[in-house]
Amino acid sequence: MSMTKKIQSALISVFYKDGLEPLVKVLHQQGITIYSTGGTQSFIEKLGIPVVPVEQLTTYPSILGGRVKTLHPSVFGGILGRRELELDLQEMKQYNIPEIDLVIVDLYPFEETVASTNEEKLIIEKIDIGGPSMIRAAAKNHSHVVVLAAKNDYQVLADMLTAQNGTTTLEQRRAFASKAFQIVAHYDVAIAKYFSPEGDLYFLESIPNPKTMRYGENPHQTGVFYGDLNQLFDQLNGKELSYNNLVDVDAAVQLINDFSEETGAVFGIIKHTNVCGIASRDTVKAAWDAALAGDPESAFGGVLVCNKTIDKATADAINEIFFEVLIAPAFADDALAVLKSKKNRILLQQKTTASRPNQYKSVLNGVLAQGEDKGNYLEWKEAGGRESNTAERTDLVFANIVCKHLKSNAIALVKNKQLIGKGCGQTSRVDALRHALEKARQFEFDLNGAVLASDAFFPFNDCVQLGHAAGITAFIQPGGSVRDKDSIEYCQQHQLAMVMTGIRHFKH
Repeated sequence: MSMTKKIQSALISVFYKDGLEPLVKVLHQQGITIYSTGGTQSFIEKLGIPVVPVEQLTTYPSILGGRVKTLHPSVFGGILGRRELELDLQEMKQYNIPEIDLVIVDLYPFEETVASTNEEKLIIEKIDIGGPSMIRAAAKNHSHVVVLAAKNDYQVLADMLTAQNGTTTLEQRRAFASKAFQIVAHYDVAIAKYFSPEGDLYFLESIPNPKTMRYGENPHQTGVFYGDLNQLFDQLNGKELSYNNLVDVDAAVQLINDFSEETGAVFGIIKHTNVCGIASRDTVKAAWDAALAGDPESAFGGVLVCNKTIDKATADAINEIFFEVLIAPAFADDALAVLKSKKNRILLQQKTTASRPNQYKSVLNGVLAQGEDKGNYLEWKEAGGRESNTAERTDLVFANIVCKHLKSNAIALVKNKQLIGKGCGQTSRVDALRHALEKARQFEFDLNGAVLASDAFFPFNDCVQLGHAAGITAFIQPGGSVRDKDSIEYCQQHQLAMVMTGIRHFKH
C-alpha cells in the first residue's frame, strides 16, 4: 500500500470561510469532487465551482434546526472506510458510500460565544457535535484521509496540493491528524470549563487516577498529584509520599540525572529543593560521608539520592540520621534490612529516568510552561589569567551542575568533588557568596584551592574579589554581563582561572 495518496474527494463544512477560496479553487483545479453543507455549500457555489450537497449522500435533509446534517453512515463510512480492507470496500460499494479523502471541518465558535454573551441557549447551540465527530474520524483514519481542522492551515494545504499534484504523504497526514486531535481536545476542555468554572486543572484531566494527598505544601492547603509514580519507582518501604516529599524527590532525581556514570559514586542531599550536600567518591560510603560533611545540620529531615547501589556499610551510616526519603537504583538485601528498621522511612528504587520536557508553574490567572533546562555548559571559554588545571576543571564541571540545582541567586563552592559551601535564594549574588563562605567556615573547610560556580554572570567584580580573598582559585559562570571585563581583568591580574559557559541556569 502506497503511503502517498491522491485526493479524489473532499468534504468541506466550515464556520469560518475567510481564506477558504484559494483552497477550494486548488481542489477544483485538481479535479477533486467536493461535498458540502449549508453555508459552506452556498459559498462554494457562488465561486462557480461544482459542489455535491451532503443530502445527496445521506438522502436526508438538514434536520432539527441544523443540529443533524452529517451524522450518517454515508458520511462517516466514507471517512472511516479502510481502503486496504476488502470487506470495508465491499460494504461501501454495497451501500453506495463514496470514499472521502479530505475532510475540511472547523468547530462552532464556542469560546467566542461564551465571551460575548451570558445567554445559555445561545452558548449551548455552539456546542458542536458533528464537527468534532468528523474531525476525529478523519484523524483516526489518517492512513488514507487528510483532515484540516484549522483555518490557518487552508493555505498550507493549498500550497501542498499544488506542489504535490493533489497528493499527500503519510507523514503529512499524520501531522494534520495530530493537530486535529489537539484542537478537539482543547474544544472539549473549553466546554467542560464552562460547565464547571471552579475547575482550573483541565489540562491535566487526561492523566488517569490523580492521587489526592493528605494536604498540600501546608496542612490548610489541598493537594493532588497527577502522574504515575509506578513508572519511575518501586517503593520498598515507608509511608505515602507527601506533597513536599514529591517536590524534593523531583529535585533529587533531576540533580542525579545530570551526573554521568563516569562521575563515579555520587550522593546528594536535598532540603527544600536545594542541594545541601553532594559529593563524588570511589565508593558509595565515601560519597555519603563527604556529602553529609558538607552540611550535617541541613541534612536532618532531607531527601537523599544516589546513583549507585546502596550497600550495607552505607546503610549503617545513613541509618544514624533522620531522613525522609532515600532514592537509589538498587539496594543490597542486607542494606534494606537495616534501612527498613524505621517503618515510615521512604525507600524508592528508581527504575527509569524521569523525563519532563515541559515544566509548568501557576501564575496569576494562568500557567507558565517552559522547556527543560538541559545540559551543563554550551562552551568552555577560558577567560582568566591562566587556564584551569586538571583538578580545577573537574571541580568546575561538578560545581556548575550543583549550582544549576540551587535556587537563584546561587553560588556553589566545591573542592575535590565535594560541596563545601552554598548560597541560594539570595536577593544579591554577593549575599549568596557571603552565605556560601560562612557555611564553609562553619564546618571548618579549607577554601584554599576551592572553585566557585555562579548560576548567572557577575555584574561586578566583588564576588571574584571576595572569593579570591577566601582562597578560591577558579571560577565558572555563564558570562554575558556588560561588565564581564571587570571580573575578567581581576582574574587576569591575580592569575585566577575563569571559565565562561555561555549558558545561564536561573532557578526561581
